[in-house]
Amino acid sequence: MRTLLLALLIPLQIAASTLHLSLGANPSRINPLLATDSASGEISGWIFNGLVKFDKNGEIVGDLAESWNFESPVKLIFHLKKGVKWHDGRPFGADDVVFTFSLLKSSKIFTPYVSDFRYVESVRALDTFSVEVTYKEPYFKALAIWMMGILPKHLWVDVEDPMTSELNRKPVGTGPYRLKSMQNSGDVILEAYDDYFEHRPNIDTIHYHFMPDPTTSFLMLKAKKLDMGSLTPLQRERQLDPSFTEYYRIVQMQGRGYTYLGFNLTLPKFKDPRVRRALDMAIDKHELIRILFFSYGRVCHGPFMPGTFAYPKRIIESRYDPKSAKELLAQVGYGEEKPLEFTISTNANNTTRLYAAQIIQHQLAKIGVKVKIRVMEWQAFLNTVVTPRRFEVILLGWSLGLIPDAYALWHSDSDRLGGFNLVGYRNEKVDAMIERAEKLTDMRKVGEIYREMFNIIAADRPYIFLYIPDSITAVNRRITPIVPSIIGIMHNQIDWIKP
Repeated sequence: MRTLLLALLIPLQIAASTLHLSLGANPSRINPLLATDSASGEISGWIFNGLVKFDKNGEIVGDLAESWNFESPVKLIFHLKKGVKWHDGRPFGADDVVFTFSLLKSSKIFTPYVSDFRYVESVRALDTFSVEVTYKEPYFKALAIWMMGILPKHLWVDVEDPMTSELNRKPVGTGPYRLKSMQNSGDVILEAYDDYFEHRPNIDTIHYHFMPDPTTSFLMLKAKKLDMGSLTPLQRERQLDPSFTEYYRIVQMQGRGYTYLGFNLTLPKFKDPRVRRALDMAIDKHELIRILFFSYGRVCHGPFMPGTFAYPKRIIESRYDPKSAKELLAQVGYGEEKPLEFTISTNANNTTRLYAAQIIQHQLAKIGVKVKIRVMEWQAFLNTVVTPRRFEVILLGWSLGLIPDAYALWHSDSDRLGGFNLVGYRNEKVDAMIERAEKLTDMRKVGEIYREMFNIIAADRPYIFLYIPDSITAVNRRITPIVPSIIGIMHNQIDWIKP
């Protein structure tokens, strides 16, 4: 009886829980200002917070900021959350925000993210928990750019060389997890931060297993040594046994990138819109998706991400009609005696694109179009084909953002060496719409412009928009609650429970 009473008086010990994930590369700098590779960005995301973030519906909500308001089209006031602590216990405040911006703009660091802040005139602290941001002119991304992680001033202010600082390997943030250990070409272990301002994460540890070979990651999944992992359509369809799906839940979501055929619009053969339309009608995109992805994907209809504010309710769908395509080419003067000929160029390290090029080659041959395929190593492809615009047609892809910036891809000013308007697309109406949208802070009005722009670009066909592959993820069924959303499944990770 005495032993039983003592046992009841001893506090219940709850076993620590660990989330096992894989990491394909070593993080270089765990610093939101310098994290340009995917591994560094993923680890930084656990450790640092921005002033705002996306919620599960893709809407901007507060993160370190409690609220905000535009005092004018060029003046934004952030009201910061109180009681937020850095991982070393020091309080977070407005001075940290001001310092982070100053460091970003300084000559001490070199980062592509500085371009996002090109319209910011000044950032100043109004008091301990209020920050005023003044812009040079109205900017539609005025709020979204502040998703960038904030650094602690008290640790960084005296750093002489931020590019090589030890703090890039020993980060201190405000996020739900802090770095416990990181090995070169080895594992990364994060531990829950007890004083996280939302609440302490329910899962105590995140263990990233270093696996540069995707095959190894898949084998670890099959051995049930990982809690999550990506699957290819082939793996999903042909390489899983019943025990796998008993242990893992398969989460299938719309992907975050699209593949396209881009025309060199400076070439006479592609200046006639009837040619571009005919080629579009001659490509069976549903067949592409069936063959390449076992139907785990969707047809891409235009330049912006489905489900976002920029995607129109009514879209221009290009129908598969090889007979009409052949008739259109005949109108332009192409036929058996004078076939349309061109070369599709793509990169060698993406086998899916190579297979896509071969399928397209076969489909276009049915309407008498002769296609050659040129495949090159990635860097050589960029340096000798893409950048100098030495191509007829390119097969490439772009990622899809929740808040797209049409300027980089579709404005005439981006049709230059080093610009991303690779195909030389020029439309004065689209240029004017992009410029008008950039100067708005009301995202509803930006959305109206972008939705109209979507259909204009789709109708012009500077690209043949091909497909958006699905994202397929295996998740340990013991983990709850898993809530798929437009931004993925990790948005509510601090609420996850792993028994």
